[in-house]
Amino acid sequence: MVGNVFTSVASNYDLMNDLMSAGLHRLWKDRLVSKLNPFPGMKHLDVAGGTGDVAFRILENIKNVKRRAMQDVLDDDLIEETRIYVCDINPNMLGVGKKRAEERGFGREKSLIWVEGDAEALRFEDNSMDGYTIAFGIRNVTHIEKVLAEAYRVLKRGGRFLCLELSHVDIPVYKDLYDVYSFSVIPAVGELVTGDRESYQYLVESVRRFPPQEQFAKMIAEAGFQKVEYENLVGGVVAIHSGLKF
Repeated sequence: MVGNVFTSVASNYDLMNDLMSAGLHRLWKDRLVSKLNPFPGMKHLDVAGGTGDVAFRILENIKNVKRRAMQDVLDDDLIEETRIYVCDINPNMLGVGKKRAEERGFGREKSLIWVEGDAEALRFEDNSMDGYTIAFGIRNVTHIEKVLAEAYRVLKRGGRFLCLELSHVDIPVYKDLYDVYSFSVIPAVGELVTGDRESYQYLVESVRRFPPQEQFAKMIAEAGFQKVEYENLVGGVVAIHSGLKF
């Protein structure tokens, strides 16, 4: 069912993200990447990132001359060695990402590697990644525990886990307004723009089923991560969770 939802929304995914968040999703993803602190030569895995939004930001961050500690041949070699794996279970979402990569001039970028794969059973070796991100994807998996276990498995010691996800608002009046917006406005906009109300109704409902911030942080810690913390954005509409593998 989830596969069908994202096959349906793939072509309008970015447009609807802009409409649903008033463009704020761009700032949230910028914040996610800033917390990752990417570096030249890193091996990074972005899961459920088919449209490339997070991967492009990571690559641009690494290539930004102002953020490079060195400006010599060694640094250029490190950038050449950088590998950002974009993993998504849905080929339609990956197709959107590859098209966007072409449009951004990343079509021949060796550092970007597109992989069709399942977050619950990753096809990557143990201790192979410096970083792992998943943005707006983990609430759509069948078994969150398996995804967290796989994230822990593929990360190297010292590797960083970061998850950006729609979350739970606890501020009373704000929560009521957010509920009205979520259940009334978003499905209606989805129907108006894409002709698909049901998919956006599912996306809203999936947020309510996702564990609250404290509970999800506990699940991350139970997967083995340390220094687990989270940052609420826009009053808890979204949260960035993080953890380190020691």
